Amino acid sequence: MKKPLETKSQLHPRNKHRKRYDFDALINALPSLKDYVSINQYGNESIDFFNPKAVKELNKALLKLHYKINYWDIPEHFLCPPIPGRVDYLHYLADLLRENEEDIPKGNKIKCLDIGTGASCIYPILGHAEYGWNFVGTETEHKALKSAKDIIRQNPSLKGNIELKVQKESASILKGILDNKDRFDLMICNPPFHSSAAEAASGSIRKNSNLKKKRISKPVLNFGGQQNELWCKGGEYQFIRTMIFESQQLQNTCLWFTSLVSKKTI
Repeated sequence: MKKPLETKSQLHPRNKHRKRYDFDALINALPSLKDYVSINQYGNESIDFFNPKAVKELNKALLKLHYKINYWDIPEHFLCPPIPGRVDYLHYLADLLRENEEDIPKGNKIKCLDIGTGASCIYPILGHAEYGWNFVGTETEHKALKSAKDIIRQNPSLKGNIELKVQKESASILKGILDNKDRFDLMICNPPFHSSAAEAASGSIRKNSNLKKKRISKPVLNFGGQQNELWCKGGEYQFIRTMIFESQQLQNTCLWFTSLVSKKTI
């Protein structure tokens, strides 16, 4: 007899991933996931989250089962986003926009700007699948941009609902993308966390040591990540400072400027 699915109470009430992953349903949606599923030390079905291939295959299955995305892939070593946390951000943004408890804003009249959409195109995918929102995604990395375009092209539901733009000014975040004629309801961003490659490597060692419950001496990016995805000059703190400064100059272009914040810095 299967154990009841535990509820992850820290996730938003509308999040589809509040319960333990249903691997039977996921494997039914994507049979190739079966090769990566085994019984862990706690007696539960799981994958090895230390294995980048397993993490990517789980993402493919989650997107296919819950969000009707039949094609999704990213180049090797690019950031493979944890879907429960990414969609959680979007649910809280929907709460920001609603006028009352029942009125959740849906449809392509809601315009969103995704800063650094990445090879995965994950926020536009999830935001459109959950709420029907329209997105503009920005990117500086051409390989990432090509990957995102491939995902949109191969999923008919995304065509016409996600536009991608190249940010040519690498030192800027909003400048070069927005002008005073633009109007968005939301700006979303998952900024680079670290300030250097060394700091990113150290963080990876620490995270993977926790996953394996033993000391790991070499960084293994099980969730991947390129330089512009993981670190930038000044790290997350400076990135968000720049974003705030630029948003003041473009304050009429967007109702809500938002960002994830991973590091508490004084």
